[in-house]
Amino acid sequence: MKIQINTDKNVEGHERQTLYFSEELEKELSRFDDSITRIEIHFGDENGDKFGKNDSRCLIEARIVNRTPIAVTAYEENTEKAFFSALTKLKKVLVTTFEKMHQH
Repeated sequence: MKIQINTDKNVEGHERQTLYFSEELEKELSRFDDSITRIEIHFGDENGDKFGKNDSRCLIEARIVNRTPIAVTAYEENTEKAFFSALTKLKKVLVTTFEKMHQH
């Protein structure tokens, strides 16, 4: 599973933070390792320099073998919270998707 992390111009992408998010993804999604070819994470700040509540966005897109990509988005007060909210959503969607695939 390849992991790619992108940030917009309002979010700083530190190498340590990138490594941390990659490790968390690999750990949390390890059971789907054979089915996911790539994960793309997009971090953004909806309001830029202006203050705003829950303006940090994390979009996670999972590319699944022989299926259309799955994308989830979460908005929180900082990038770390947004990441974990989006990751929780993604895990739920993946579990549902793979359960449906095995039922048919």
